[in-house]
Amino acid sequence: MSDAMSRSSFPVAQTPHMLDFISHSVAQTERIGQRLGSMLGPGDLLLLLGPFGVGKTHLVKGVASGLGSTDLVTSPSFVLVNEYRAGPDHGNLPIYHADLYRLDERAEISGIGLEELWSGQGVCLIEWAERAADMLPTDHLAISLQHLSDTKRVLRFVPHGERYQQLVAQLKQGMFG
Repeated sequence: MSDAMSRSSFPVAQTPHMLDFISHSVAQTERIGQRLGSMLGPGDLLLLLGPFGVGKTHLVKGVASGLGSTDLVTSPSFVLVNEYRAGPDHGNLPIYHADLYRLDERAEISGIGLEELWSGQGVCLIEWAERAADMLPTDHLAISLQHLSDTKRVLRFVPHGERYQQLVAQLKQGMFG
């Protein structure tokens, strides 16, 4: 893993619970998201980190699909927060997809109601979460995505808190047996 990964993303301390994947395509990134999404529940918070074009929104598409959503998932860059609905097997819970790229100041970030999103009964996914680093809960799953080549990406899952350690262990078990 390059130093560029740690410099360009949210402060992500290495832990023994960390998990790395190499995705070879957009479809594979979405499948990883589907597997993860199927394991999520109310109150889960995922922080998505990485540069433009790395696949954060594709991962969200997979997560929403894994939660049974049939909604069209798009980047919320201009609207800041999109809301989708999980399917009936996941209690139709709300899925909040926020993008903080266009926000520079703490007041702007506070003004969109992020705390209500991650404190509620839905799943909350935040792109460009490093912009709100000092406001975020300590318990979350940080997912850093980085380019390896035109088609390959590294996805690093770093759990913060017991819930997310269990989630990463479950994901690892489901993917690798």
